[in-house]
Amino acid sequence: MNRSPAPSADDVERVTRLLGRRPSGWFEVVVRADNGDPVVLRNAPFMDDGTPMPTRYWLCDPEVTIAVSRLEADGGVNRAEVEVDSAELDDAHRRYAAERDSLIDDDHRGPRPSGGVAGTRTGVKCLHAHYAWHLAGGDDPVGRWVHERLTSERSTHDTGGR
Repeated sequence: MNRSPAPSADDVERVTRLLGRRPSGWFEVVVRADNGDPVVLRNAPFMDDGTPMPTRYWLCDPEVTIAVSRLEADGGVNRAEVEVDSAELDDAHRRYAAERDSLIDDDHRGPRPSGGVAGTRTGVKCLHAHYAWHLAGGDDPVGRWVHERLTSERSTHDTGGR
């Protein structure tokens, strides 16, 4: 498996604090906040113990994670599934899986990650995973959908609802 250099000790320490636990496998920080803190991680296809990691992109910024959690709690998963073009979503799942699977050696034996974004094959399972991929530059229709809602919500709060 081809990997970028190991994460720095500072990144491992900061991500450990953000997650509340030590990361379970190799990662790289692919999106950072203005202050340098990690926002999105790109994970290896397997955790250190060989367990498949279906979530290639992981949202770890606490404020962004809470905002997406609120959207999910407000029925966002179901709304996204209805409002996003299903063919475009299916294509996103295929591309996500292809990116992840391209990092797995052809001679790999044992369990493999499966599915697309957040390990699902169809529909929407986790807005966090879709948004993380979108922020990392992935062409994800659900990630765009989340971004539009979060941007609209921020705009409404910034103007006092006007």
